[in-house]
Amino acid sequence: MYDLVLRGGLIVDGSGEVPYVGDVAISGERIVAVGEVVGTGQREIDARGLMVTPGWVDIHTHYDGQITWDSRVTPSSTLGATTVVVGNCGVGFAPVRPQDHDTLIRLMEGVEDIPGAALHEGLSWKWESFGDYMDAVERLPHDIDVAVQVPHGALRVYVMGARGANRDPATPQENAAMRSLTAEAIRAGAIGFSTTRTMVHRTADGDLTPTVGAARAEMEAIAHGLADAGAGVFQWVSDFRDMDEEFTLVRDLTTISGRPLSFTMVQADVIPNQWRELSRRLDQAVADGLPLKAQVAGRPVGLMLGLQGSVHPFVSRPSYQAIAGLPLAEKVAALRDPELRRALIAEEPLPDHPFVNSLAGAYHKMFLIGDRVDYEPSPEDSIAAIAERQGVNPDELVYDALLADEGHAFLFFPMHNYTEGDLENVRQMITNPNTLAGLSDGGAHVGAICDVSLPTFMLTHWCRDRSRGPLLDLAETVRQQTLDTARAVGLDDRGLLAPGYLADVNLIDFDRLELGKPYMAYDLPTGARRLMQNAEGYVATIKSGQVIYADGKPTEALPGKLVRGHQRQPVAA
Repeated sequence: MYDLVLRGGLIVDGSGEVPYVGDVAISGERIVAVGEVVGTGQREIDARGLMVTPGWVDIHTHYDGQITWDSRVTPSSTLGATTVVVGNCGVGFAPVRPQDHDTLIRLMEGVEDIPGAALHEGLSWKWESFGDYMDAVERLPHDIDVAVQVPHGALRVYVMGARGANRDPATPQENAAMRSLTAEAIRAGAIGFSTTRTMVHRTADGDLTPTVGAARAEMEAIAHGLADAGAGVFQWVSDFRDMDEEFTLVRDLTTISGRPLSFTMVQADVIPNQWRELSRRLDQAVADGLPLKAQVAGRPVGLMLGLQGSVHPFVSRPSYQAIAGLPLAEKVAALRDPELRRALIAEEPLPDHPFVNSLAGAYHKMFLIGDRVDYEPSPEDSIAAIAERQGVNPDELVYDALLADEGHAFLFFPMHNYTEGDLENVRQMITNPNTLAGLSDGGAHVGAICDVSLPTFMLTHWCRDRSRGPLLDLAETVRQQTLDTARAVGLDDRGLLAPGYLADVNLIDFDRLELGKPYMAYDLPTGARRLMQNAEGYVATIKSGQVIYADGKPTEALPGKLVRGHQRQPVAA
């Protein structure tokens, strides 16, 4: 007698091997049999006609605050994820001294576009050390498992105070302290350490993050901390502006720590071929025996431009500033005034919004959203192409599109990974054996980006629907976001449907699997906004043997835990 048996599904087990029809038997929180299961279950689910996969293991999220106040790690858990890793990009909330609470909030607000008011309201700050933070996370039950990383920004401010926030050089004594605290956190159960070195990441006040430009001596001290603990991974974000110097540093830190390191890799329009050079150097490093990977996204890093969100092309126009703070309905009413329309379209943007202004005229990369988002749209469907065919000012089309659906509509803007107007370069990135599926940024950029649905998109677009190029193999795509991501961060007890592994399972109606349009919800603390996205076709998501979502609806089960450190591969496997 088993606790649960899934009968007759198409098993895509996470190994990358050919799918087959069979059963999955679960007792407690573990899988105990896969294939033809003779015994019966206290509960049985008919999986005939359904695809059975491991739950997604998402290694790049930013739920650092949310997991301290909310038991549901949404929207990741509603989209098939059963494990998430937080603390990426060097930002987070521990270790921390009371006087630095606001500094870390402003850092997270600026880098990851999470409303500061929500963080002020939601964070209890019942911790100081990183171990205290993990204890606070562990006290709250969750729907899925959570693993945490030590964020460099918080660590630096904790050790150096205002000097750390101001990016002053660390002293040898401060480097030693960071080394010790890193090792202490890893021993307590942190799964790794993260940092950012990109000029793009800034605080809510526009300042560079504390870790940009951190000296080699500081980074080497932290690498030694990982070596001291004998565990953990390195997560790295960089512009790689000086490719030779930065990639040499990455190689050296991996050698010093003896631990795996993964870095972010995207195609940016201003440096469209950098990813090729990074790929070349990555492949060579792996050939040299270094445990390096690049985290890549399987679609454009896509901005949702809308009146409800953080970004749209008129944000920097002077006449818009006067109505920017109005409630949506009042804003829409004001924008329907023909005089304001003429004024806004004719105005020059204010110079103090460089990011908005950089995209405001990029009409060739703006796309209307129909019944669903087309994440690989044709250039001929862009605002620029439509405006040219109609002989109108592109701003007029943008203006009217933003007012659609009473101001609830969005335009899609593929910011990265779409320089050539298709996903061929992305296909090359994700099929490189030295890359990892990542960069969903779950919980972050809540006013502009909703890429948390990437694992679902990988199945629908790349394995079923793509019409502008080759499809990808289903079994390999499932492996990339289950077993590969799990093992990349040392979670060797999940990501595979095999005896002894955690019973983290998705039952999917593949024919019906479909992403809905992103929409704005106002359910963060203080009623703050966040972009959300739903999907049809997830018949059930099972975490540690318990059904946590059935047909997209949550159950009462909250079996998720804080995962402390490396998890061993099951003996039975």
